[in-house]
Amino acid sequence: MDAGVAETRPQMILLGTGTSNGVPMIGCHCEVCESPNPRNKRTRTGVLVQGPGGNFLIDTPPELRLQLVRERIDVVHAAVFTHGHADHLFGLDDLRISSYYLKQVIPLYCETETAGRIRKSFDYAFDDPYASRHFGAVPQFTINPIGTEPFELMGCLLRPIRLWHGEMPVLGFRINDVAFCTDVSRIPDESWPLLEGLDVLVLDALREKPHPTHFNLAQAIDVVKQLRPKQAYFTHISHVLEHESTNARLPGGAELAYDGLRIPL
Repeated sequence: MDAGVAETRPQMILLGTGTSNGVPMIGCHCEVCESPNPRNKRTRTGVLVQGPGGNFLIDTPPELRLQLVRERIDVVHAAVFTHGHADHLFGLDDLRISSYYLKQVIPLYCETETAGRIRKSFDYAFDDPYASRHFGAVPQFTINPIGTEPFELMGCLLRPIRLWHGEMPVLGFRINDVAFCTDVSRIPDESWPLLEGLDVLVLDALREKPHPTHFNLAQAIDVVKQLRPKQAYFTHISHVLEHESTNARLPGGAELAYDGLRIPL
């Protein structure tokens, strides 16, 4: 078996479940930010999938190195992106150690706009003068454009799902009967059927108050009631939602997610 290939049943690991500021938030001393409960500690949102053929990420949040070390993930073979915002992208440089271990270029899968952001933000990973350096000196990436057509990666069939993050088109992803839909404020009509019959839905639920680019908790609950997955986990959570007290008032089959949560695929 290749290095880093999952030896267990395929699963999704929620590396981070926090909003763009993370929890605790800089400069905040609220009850949640100072809570000793580890499930109130939320790094920026991202996912690792352990597939039959290897490990891949959905997004590369800024705490990626710490998240992978925490979850004892030795190597990542590829990365897929929902969109190009900083809290979902700026841990990408941490994949250079995987290039070094594997002696391979790491393939990235994303839409055109996200690819442009990656090339601007990590231009040094694509400049020709770096091509002769050893793997690991700088990141080594190739970009593979995707749209909303299904594609296979590491033995998993990924079905991209069009979502809207305010006025920005983004992607969610369905793998078997598990869907990951972060940073969403609207699900277009054509995407609802792609989210039917789920075992698990991981869905954006930022806070109680309405927000222009994210579902709030009430909106996320309405989505769950309409789709009726067997289990729903809310992610991209701000510091205003305390883990235990929020779960106590959620409907059955819905919970706040937490960093390190493992979901079988």
